[in-house]
Amino acid sequence: MEEKSIFQMILDKEIESEIIYEDDKIFCIKDINPAAKIHLLIIPKKRIETINDLQEEDKDLIGSMVLVAKELAKKYEIDESGYRLVWNTNEDGGQTVYHIHLHLLGGQKLREF
Repeated sequence: MEEKSIFQMILDKEIESEIIYEDDKIFCIKDINPAAKIHLLIIPKKRIETINDLQEEDKDLIGSMVLVAKELAKKYEIDESGYRLVWNTNEDGGQTVYHIHLHLLGGQKLREF
């Protein structure tokens, strides 16, 4: 059997974490090592290891994650000042947890790249 991701353990209440948003498909937590003043992780409940593993059937889920990010940016009052959405894929892309998640970063001026 495949080992659970840390996000699955949080969702199953095996690891304590404050879930700041949850619906039937998605949940959101604060990043424990924030790269910005506001750094949230928007996570699908369905485990998909990498962006490369997405299937046609996942397009609504991915769209929902982006819309949740938009609403959270508004809730945290960074929608007008600006924010960044980031997906990391595989080791060279900076992915450390192999359960896709969308980073929402903001609350400060982010450096350009």
